[in-house]
Amino acid sequence: MCIKFNIGKLILFLGILATAGLSSCSLLGIGGGGAGGGDAGQVRDGIPGREGWAMVNPYGMVPVPAGTFHMGQTDEDPASTQINFNKQVTIGQFFIDDSEITNNEYRQYIYYMRDKLSASMGPLPYDQQLRDFVDQKIDTTTWGLYPDTTVFVRDFAHHMGDPLQDYYFWHPGYDDYPVVGVSWVQATMFSDWRTLYWNEFRKYNAEPVMPAFRLPSEAEWEYAARGGRDMAKYPWGGPYIRNSLGCMLANFKPGRGNFYDDGYAYTAPIRSFFPNDYGIYDMAGNVAEWCLDEFNPASVPTVWDLNPQYIVDAANPKHVKFDPSYVSMKVIRGGSWKDIAYYLQTGTRTYEYRDTAKAFIGFRNAMVHLGRSSGFEF
Repeated sequence: MCIKFNIGKLILFLGILATAGLSSCSLLGIGGGGAGGGDAGQVRDGIPGREGWAMVNPYGMVPVPAGTFHMGQTDEDPASTQINFNKQVTIGQFFIDDSEITNNEYRQYIYYMRDKLSASMGPLPYDQQLRDFVDQKIDTTTWGLYPDTTVFVRDFAHHMGDPLQDYYFWHPGYDDYPVVGVSWVQATMFSDWRTLYWNEFRKYNAEPVMPAFRLPSEAEWEYAARGGRDMAKYPWGGPYIRNSLGCMLANFKPGRGNFYDDGYAYTAPIRSFFPNDYGIYDMAGNVAEWCLDEFNPASVPTVWDLNPQYIVDAANPKHVKFDPSYVSMKVIRGGSWKDIAYYLQTGTRTYEYRDTAKAFIGFRNAMVHLGRSSGFEF
């Protein structure tokens, strides 16, 4: 359909606009007193008075610079899994916990949920969203807040795990040990609570909110584990599991029936071994760690090569996050105190079901870095 252009009507309309612009209430909200705020109808630095912003390094986290690396196996694959061929990918800058979440850190979350949000004590001034988080978003009777301490008995046949079942999480002697017996869902619940806990405090103090805490993606985890050493077999770089003095470089199972050569029969306190070049501890051994991604043996060639992440429901990844009827396999990385050295390699992939808790799986959090980095924080 053709539209006839009437130059006379256009001149008349522009005249009306010009006249209206002289009044205090212009048709388009520009000019004197309009919604444009005296910007003369021009785009001038956006909305004035916006709150300032500076990326804060969260307590207990280390910054990981953006970069490109070869994701995948760095040695022969004796298991012949063929699920992790090399692929060059780019990772944006982010933060990651310098150690695994400990029993005492996880206990802070439990005690807050149990005590601070109880009806008898009432909320703090900035607790409302946290209360909604408990009351509306999470069915705590379905997933539970507490770690499953029975895993030390159930996971291993004919094993005297009762002392660990009784003391590992509750006794102060284990406060600085990594929390275990936590499913992927529980680790995600902790991450969401950690986000609200910090941001509600920041909003109460008139500070802008920070990005969400979450589990690291598989690619982020591997990139951080390598510590800037492309194609590194282990987080410390070299192909060996002992240093020049013969000391073990991680907490794992170095031989059949031998769990103690590294100095710990089970888990070790966090930061017991040297960090990698990014300053991150225990990216190999101690406890394996939950990642954000769904596990698929064929996911490596299908994900994008910029900040890759494999999720089943790509259009709505949060839809099934806490759905008890949804069962899937999640990636775990890093190997644990009961694993052989193969699982400690930075390129080894394995998995567990997301609603399962084990005596050898823990987690740590990550957070995206907003905006371009100055470089100095890294």
